[in-house]
This record gives sequence, C-alpha cells and structure tokens, in this order.
Amino acid sequence: MRKVTTTPEEPTAVERFVEQFAMLLADAGMQRMPARVFGALLVTDAGKLTAGEVSDMLRVSPAAVSGAVRYLMQVGLIVRRRDPGERRDHYEVTDDLWYEAYANRDPQLKQWAEVMAVGVAAVGADTKAGWRLETSRQFFEFLRAEIPDLLRRWREYQQDPPR
Repeated sequence: MRKVTTTPEEPTAVERFVEQFAMLLADAGMQRMPARVFGALLVTDAGKLTAGEVSDMLRVSPAAVSGAVRYLMQVGLIVRRRDPGERRDHYEVTDDLWYEAYANRDPQLKQWAEVMAVGVAAVGADTKAGWRLETSRQFFEFLRAEIPDLLRRWREYQQDPPR
C-alpha cells in the first residue's frame, strides 16, 4: 500500500487574522467556536454569512456553527436576518456593533447592580464580603452613569476623528 502525503494549504492572511482574533476572545473568556464565527463575520465585506457559508469558511460542522451563532445572538454580538425573497437566514454583524453592544448593556448592568445589593443584604454590609459586593454594585452603577457620556463622545469622535 502506498502512503499518500498531503500538505495542508497555507492559511491566508484573513484566515490567520480570524484565528488570532478568536484566540484573543477565547483568552478573554469566550468559547473558541463562537469567537471564530464572530471573527469570520467581521472579515466579510457584507458583514453577513449563512450558517453554511460560515461552516465552509471555517471548515467546521453545521452543528458547531449552530451553537456558536446561538451564543453570539444571546450576547448581542450578531443578529439573524433574512433578506426579502431569500429562503435562508443569515447571521450578521452590524457596522456599529461595538457601539450597539455597549449601548444595550444598561439593563444587564442594572440587574448586576441589583443582585449585588441582594448579596450585600445577605452577607451583611459590615463584612468583608459585603464590602466586596457593595464595591461591585457601585462599579456597575458607575458604568451605567458613564457609558452614555462615553457613547456620546464616541459619536462626536466619529464626526471629527484626529488625523
């Protein structure tokens, strides 16, 4: 029997970027497959792909893509849409996805602050754990107060970016 040797294709610069970006996101706590899918969507000019196109691009199973897009939709990084007259859904990153991701965090930050307050009451404000939970609550409230101004400044920056 003859041994057949194959050499894998050298990854393109785009493929290397997707993997590098995915590794950064994975290091920050995102699961690797959603990170790869997110990276793949970011590098497309249209910012959108069908599940089959993602599967082909990343050379992964449709099942892996399904779980990844479900996660990305839950955390608000992508949306599922269908173009008029199309039969298949596509997954899309918006052109202003980072802005939208932070602009839509207020309800989550509010919930986190409320839960921290419950924790303070549970363990007692005069304990080290209570202090830690209260500091966390204050941090989330601080973010809620500061993010709107930060987002406004971002819009101003976009209108006249430094050269």
